[in-house]
Amino acid sequence: MPKDFRATTLERAIGRQLAGWRHERELSLTEAGQRVGFSSAKLSMMENAVQPSAAVDIMALGYVYKVPIAEWQAVVLQAQHAEQVRMRALTNTINFDPAADFANLVFESTLLRVFTTDLVPTVFQLPGYTQAASQSDDPVRTARLTMVREAWSTRLGDKDPLAVQAVFPEAVLRQVVGGPRVMKAQLLHLMEVSEHPAVSIQVVPRGAGAYPAMGSPFTLLSFPHRQHNDVVYLETFIKGEYVEDPGLTEQCAQRFAELRRIALGTGESLELIAEAAAEL
Repeated sequence: MPKDFRATTLERAIGRQLAGWRHERELSLTEAGQRVGFSSAKLSMMENAVQPSAAVDIMALGYVYKVPIAEWQAVVLQAQHAEQVRMRALTNTINFDPAADFANLVFESTLLRVFTTDLVPTVFQLPGYTQAASQSDDPVRTARLTMVREAWSTRLGDKDPLAVQAVFPEAVLRQVVGGPRVMKAQLLHLMEVSEHPAVSIQVVPRGAGAYPAMGSPFTLLSFPHRQHNDVVYLETFIKGEYVEDPGLTEQCAQRFAELRRIALGTGESLELIAEAAAEL
């Protein structure tokens, strides 16, 4: 067993699958262990993900339990993948942080489709708003958000500017981030940037009810080169993550199209932003 082994969620799922096979056949740990040639302790550790499950051991269990070949082969592939993930983590051979790289992708993209749920999209944030939103407790993240904003503003004056389509719920306008003065300046800035021909801002009104991707913010980036597929960027306060699978990025594109259909038009959205600013 690897030193200081900590099971991943995938390995825990594998353990539950192994236990499920045994329970379906109504075998005790002792009976199953005798059939396959394992000690009951080893089998228990595999099922409870106290130790990693080797591919050869999963194959043996699949054979003894008479599990359909395709089913045990799928679990073997999962175990092999889990082992590869752990080895990469142990050797630290991959040192790539999407959160640190994101500003570069923004600079290289031609279309940015942004859906936020709590905050004004990063590219439109004023420094005071960004600092208030991050509560000034994470200077590294604040600096990265600043780089994203600057990457967009640098492209704004280009002959072929980066197009931004942003959608967010009305609650973003009502959340007074940084106090009334900071928030009012931010809303006025939104009104200003919305006049740029490369910018589209749409607000989902409170009366819309449930809507696609509710509670799941994402940014979808498209690029000028055919060889560069669309990329989805997801971020929490813990880390950033890229999603590059074409099937998944297409799902995000479809969700975004639905969001734009449900949201107010750009003109009505601008009126709502102005109304929220006037109330501060």
